[in-house]
Amino acid sequence: MNMKRINFGLGLVALLALSSCADDKFSEFRTDMTQNKKDYLYLNNYEPLKKYVQDLKDAGKCNPDFKLGVALAAADFNEQGIVYCLAGSNFDEMTAGNAMKYASCVDNKGVMNFDNVSSFVANAKDAGLTIYGHTLAWHSQQNNKYLNSLIADKEIKVDPSQKVDKVDYELDCSTLSRYSWTGAPATVTTEWNKDGAVVITNPEAVDPWYVLQYWLVNGITLTEGKEYKMTIECKAEGKEDANIRFKLGDWGGGFSKNFSIPVGKGYQKIEFNVTPTMASNGLFFQHGDFVGKIYWKSVTISHSEAPVMEVEKEVCSQSYTDGPFPFFAMGCEPPVVNGAIHFVPTGTWSQFFISPGSNNHLDAGNYVAYLDLTSSADASGVQLTAQNGWGGSAQQLTVNVPVKAGRNNIKLNLPEVEGGNYDVILKPQTAGATLDVHGLSICKVTKMNSIPLTDEEKKDTLTWAMGKWIDGMMAACDGYVTTWDLANETLSGQDKDGDGWYDLQSVTRGTVSAADAAANFYWQDYLGDLDYVRIAAADARKSFAEHNGDPEKLKLFINDYNLEADWDNNQKLKSLIHWIGEWEKDGVTKIDGIGSQMHISCYADEATNESKKNAIVNMLNLMAESGKLCKISELDMAYVDASGNTVPTTKMTEEQHKQMRDLYEFVVSKYFEIIPLAQQYGITQWCATDSPDTTGAWRKGCPTGLWDSNYLRKHTYAGFAAGLGAPEYWKENAE
Repeated sequence: MNMKRINFGLGLVALLALSSCADDKFSEFRTDMTQNKKDYLYLNNYEPLKKYVQDLKDAGKCNPDFKLGVALAAADFNEQGIVYCLAGSNFDEMTAGNAMKYASCVDNKGVMNFDNVSSFVANAKDAGLTIYGHTLAWHSQQNNKYLNSLIADKEIKVDPSQKVDKVDYELDCSTLSRYSWTGAPATVTTEWNKDGAVVITNPEAVDPWYVLQYWLVNGITLTEGKEYKMTIECKAEGKEDANIRFKLGDWGGGFSKNFSIPVGKGYQKIEFNVTPTMASNGLFFQHGDFVGKIYWKSVTISHSEAPVMEVEKEVCSQSYTDGPFPFFAMGCEPPVVNGAIHFVPTGTWSQFFISPGSNNHLDAGNYVAYLDLTSSADASGVQLTAQNGWGGSAQQLTVNVPVKAGRNNIKLNLPEVEGGNYDVILKPQTAGATLDVHGLSICKVTKMNSIPLTDEEKKDTLTWAMGKWIDGMMAACDGYVTTWDLANETLSGQDKDGDGWYDLQSVTRGTVSAADAAANFYWQDYLGDLDYVRIAAADARKSFAEHNGDPEKLKLFINDYNLEADWDNNQKLKSLIHWIGEWEKDGVTKIDGIGSQMHISCYADEATNESKKNAIVNMLNLMAESGKLCKISELDMAYVDASGNTVPTTKMTEEQHKQMRDLYEFVVSKYFEIIPLAQQYGITQWCATDSPDTTGAWRKGCPTGLWDSNYLRKHTYAGFAAGLGAPEYWKENAE
C-alpha cells in the first residue's frame, strides 16, 4: 500500500499504527480526543466498529454475510490516505457516493469512461473490502442531454440537393461600437462603421503575431457537435494576403481554423464548415503578422436541413400602463408615457426590464420575440437579454437589436430555451437614441421538418441504451461487485390513480415537480412502469454473468427514502413492497432486497421523537415481513430543536450530541432485534464525518457523522457501536 502523508493539523492526534507486516492493508485507525474532556474520554475504550460485528457473527447473533458499510468518494479512497484507513479499519463494504452513477461515466455523446470505477474496484479488492453498487437505474444524475438526443425527433429524409440553409446567427458589423474583448497593441487602431464594417489597422507586424487578438462578439448560441457553415464577409488592404486565425469558442477551447483574405480584390465571402465544441461561443481573431487594414463586414452562421415550415404561437405578451417604471429597477427607471417605456439616453451604460420572469414562463424549445419599439434615430449596440435566473447556472440568451429610426417591429430569435421564468431586459447600453418600447410578444416556434419517434421506437432505443450502460458498468467491475441498487428512488408520495398505492415518479403522470422534470430523466416514462425495472434486472443478471460474475451471488435491491416516515404510516414502504410484487409477477424478474435510506433526524421534542422511533420499528417489521434481504442503505442523522429548526454542528450542545447517540443505538439495535438473521444484509453509514458548511454539501453544516470533521470520534460513534453490541462505556464514565 502506498500511504500518503497525512497532515492532521489543528492539534489532531490520530494513531495510525501501521503494522510492520507486509500484508497489512491499512492501519487500525484510531482517533483519540486531544482535549482532556471527561465526557469524551470513554470513546477511547471502543474498538473499531467492525470488531463488534465480528463478535455478533461469532455469537450467532448476526448473519455471517452481514456487511457494515460506509459511503465515501471513490477518489478519496483511491488516494489511500485517511479515508482509506478509516474505511478499512471500521467497515466491510463501501458505497461510492457518485463515481458509479450514470452521469459520472457517460458524456454528452454517449461515450462511456469507467476508469475511476475500475481503479476503485481494484483498490477495494486489494484492501479486502466489498462494494455496494450505486446505482444502475435512477432518474437523477443521468446524462439528460445524451439520453434525450437518442429520442429526439427525426429530420425528414430528403434529397441533399433539396436541403436549405437555416440561419442560426447573423452579425452586421456596422452595428458594433466596441469589442467584446481586445488585447491588441496600442499601435493598432479600430474604426467603427466605416464602409459598413469594423476596420482594424495594423501599421507594423506584431511579434509575436498572436499578441494582436480580439473577441469580435460573444454570446453566439449554437449546438455542441453540430455542423454549421460560417460565412464571413471581409476584405484586406495591404501588400500581402492577410493570414487570419479565428476561433469559435471561449478561452478554454473551441473550434479553430486558419484562412487567408486576398488583398486588392474587394469584399470576399469566405465560407467554412465549423463544428462548435460548446453551446455559448465567441468569435475570436488573431492576425498580428499582417500589415494593413482588415474590414469585417458581416458574419453568418447557418446549417443545412430539410425544408421547414415554422409555426409561431404566442405564449407571452407585455404591454404598459402610463406611470412610473413598473418593474425591478437596475439603475435605469424610464417612465411609461403614452403606453410605452420612454427611455432617454443617459450618457452611460444602461439597461432596464421590459418584462419580468413572472409573466414569461417558457417551456424548453425555440422561441422568437417581437419587440415593438420606436426610436428617434438609427441606434447601434442595443441588445436584448432573456434569462431564467441570476446565478451562474442560469441560462442567458442575448441578441443584438437592429434599431432604425421610426417605428420598429423587430423579430429576435431565442433558440434552445432551456425552460423556466425568463426576465427580459433591454440594454440600450450607450446608444444615443430615445427609445419608446410599446410592447413585447414571445412566440414558441414549432418546426415541421421532423417527425417524432413512436413510443415503440423510443422504448427500443432506450432499452438499448440501458443495456449498454449496465454492460459497461459490469465489465468495469469484472464480477467483483455482487450487490447493486437496481432501481433507486422509484416511488413518488402520490396516489394519482387511486389504487391505494403510491405511483412511480413520473413526468407523464405529473408526480414530479416541473423543476425535477426538467433536471432528471425518468426511464419509466419511456420503458413502462413494469418493464423498466424488469429490463434493468435482466440486463444486470446477463451482463454480470458475462463479465466473470457468479450468478448465484448477484443481489439486486430497490432503494428508496422516507420508508421510515411516520406522517403516512409507512405507506411508501407498503407501496414499494406492492410494486416489487408487481415487477416479479412475470415469473422471471427477481428483486433480492429492499434498501431504506434513512436520512433521519433526532428531535428535541420527545413526542415527535417517539413517533419517529415507532415508525422506524414499523418499517423494520414491514421489511422483515417482505421476506427480502433488508439493508439500511444510507443512514445519517441531523438534529431538530424544540422550535423545529435544524441545528448546525457549530451550535450543537453536548446534550444534543448524546441524544443523537441514543437514537443511533436505537436504530442499529432494533435492526438486529427485528430483522431475521437470514434477511440481514447490512447497514451503511452514509456520512462518516460531519457535513461541511459548503454550498452543495449533503445536509450542509449538519452533525451527520460518527466522526467530526477532524476524524475524531463523536458520541454518535459510541451509540452506533452500542447498537452493534458494544458496552455503553458512557454509563461507566458517568459513574
